[in-house]
Amino acid sequence: MSRTLTSGMLGVTTADVVRPVYFVKMVFDSSDTSNPVLLWSGLGDLAFGGETYTGLGDLLSISDIAETSDISATGINVALSGLNRAFVAQALGYQYQGRPLTVFLGAFNDQGALIADPIVVFSGFMDTMTISEGAETSTISVNVENKLVAFERTKVRRYTAEDQKIDYPLKLANGSDNPNYDAGFEFVTSIVQKEIIWGRPTGSAGGSSGGSGTGNGQNPYPNQYE
Repeated sequence: MSRTLTSGMLGVTTADVVRPVYFVKMVFDSSDTSNPVLLWSGLGDLAFGGETYTGLGDLLSISDIAETSDISATGINVALSGLNRAFVAQALGYQYQGRPLTVFLGAFNDQGALIADPIVVFSGFMDTMTISEGAETSTISVNVENKLVAFERTKVRRYTAEDQKIDYPLKLANGSDNPNYDAGFEFVTSIVQKEIIWGRPTGSAGGSSGGSGTGNGQNPYPNQYE
């Protein structure tokens, strides 16, 4: 959980009466656009962070958010009930696996206004989704991985030209040459057994093994290490 709280949210932690509220931001991506789904645990529309969230009330449920003392990836489950078919079509028509899902915790003051600023209590990536369709509405249950799960995944990369082309390909998607193509790793194999003399002048024909080509076998650089 974030330790950076505004003065308003800090006051909520010690208040006699707390009016909590949750915000859920789910990002569904297609090949050319990003379509966030913005929901909150109340009724009606509510603006927050420059975006408008749709209220689901009790139809939005979030499993317990656990915080551990060690670095472990503990996920959550977000269930959305009473959804119309338009939302289900969006969930089915756009990519969701590996896309971000963020849960914010906020609170209202005595006048029913949102206290600035809600804090992030969970940030992760959507994993699996289960959809149960009814006659009029549907229920979606999403398992969300904690972003710390990235530390548990092994990333196998190698210092080869082929591996470097993953990030810097020779050709762009449109078939044109990539101006940022990096050919540095193409020379790795040629320098594996290469002898590089460092810290002394190299000899030349007519000089001794320790000379620099002056012909008298003396080092013309007396202050340089041989």
